[in-house]
Amino acid sequence: MSAPLYSTTATSTGEGRAGGRAVTDDGLLDVTLAIPASMGGPGGATNPEQLFAAGWASCFHSALKMVAAKQKTPVTDSTVSAGIRLDKTDGGGLALSAALRVSIGGDIAQETAEELVAAAHAICPYSVATRGNVPVTLTTTVA
Repeated sequence: MSAPLYSTTATSTGEGRAGGRAVTDDGLLDVTLAIPASMGGPGGATNPEQLFAAGWASCFHSALKMVAAKQKTPVTDSTVSAGIRLDKTDGGGLALSAALRVSIGGDIAQETAEELVAAAHAICPYSVATRGNVPVTLTTTVA
């Protein structure tokens, strides 16, 4: 591998997702964590799944824009939403699944939009890192 383009570190302290804190090495991200109310926790603060969803949606959106630019396909009014689920496994553990919903505005054919989304999914670092480990559903809408 070549030299990294970027590297960062986030450190979790305290009780992790149960009232802990996560801070990046540059201090730009500094959040208190809480177990969601739907999981029996107090809620009122972010959780690792929300942070993962935000990162994946943003990264995937950048990959979509990059693929569209390389193919000289104008993409306007696009959005990417990453839905992350945390489920219990049969063995008593926990597992993630994801649903990426992409909307592309403008005058673009559905087939072209789906091709762009597939190409973005092939190169997005989050998609690459989770491939084969996290079930992912892709939904593409032309608005």
